[in-house]
Amino acid sequence: MQEKSKASGESASAAAPVRAPSTSRAPRLTAITSPAPPVLAEPQPQVEVVRKAATTVVPAQRPVGGWSKRAFDICSSASALVVLAPLLVATAIAVKMDSPGDAIFRQERGGLGRKTFRIWKFRTMSVMENRGVVQAVHHDARITRLGAFLRRSSWDELPQLFNVLMGDMSIIGPRPHALEHDIYFHKVDATYPERFTARPGVTGLAQVNGCRGPTETEEKIRARTKYDVEYVRNWTWWREIEIVAATAALLFWKKDPGAL
Repeated sequence: MQEKSKASGESASAAAPVRAPSTSRAPRLTAITSPAPPVLAEPQPQVEVVRKAATTVVPAQRPVGGWSKRAFDICSSASALVVLAPLLVATAIAVKMDSPGDAIFRQERGGLGRKTFRIWKFRTMSVMENRGVVQAVHHDARITRLGAFLRRSSWDELPQLFNVLMGDMSIIGPRPHALEHDIYFHKVDATYPERFTARPGVTGLAQVNGCRGPTETEEKIRARTKYDVEYVRNWTWWREIEIVAATAALLFWKKDPGAL
């Protein structure tokens, strides 16, 4: 009897471990294998979309005049800065002594391809706005005593030779305007954006044809834009030389009625 009971006890104890694994391991296998397929299927289209967007390249814009005009700008601006260095230093000191503030005025303007840059000028006003710019007018109370002379003689533009040397501007080209004015002038004249195919200039075709000074009316905006667009559409080296000669005549012999 004891042997039978031992045998039955051994068979019972041996049967227990056999049934336990069959019932406990089954749910673990289903829990691991069931979520796997959807996780691997999702990311593939997302990676493909990102790669396509990254391959888009915007072609560079070739400025009016190309490399030969740029070479002329570098040689001219570098030579002028060396020759005019004593005048530039003396003018900067005079501006500092005449009124409180920095000698150099810096303002964001629209350049080649609408890329913004900081234009350099001798300060001629008692204010230094970079946003919400109000154009100067005749007998403007903001213009300093020395500033009035600098504007009439165009000496306030001399620091822009540094802008030319750095590649933001050219000796000849459409004059750059404040960013707020670019937006408004485009609304007045639909051809206005064509000006941005050339580097902005220290002087230009519009300036030597009497379109200089404030553009407080839509008529003046269209007149200046007309000359600027004509310049970029019909650029030649002969036209470039004519503008340089006309600018020299305005500075030394003729009086410009548009100058403030």
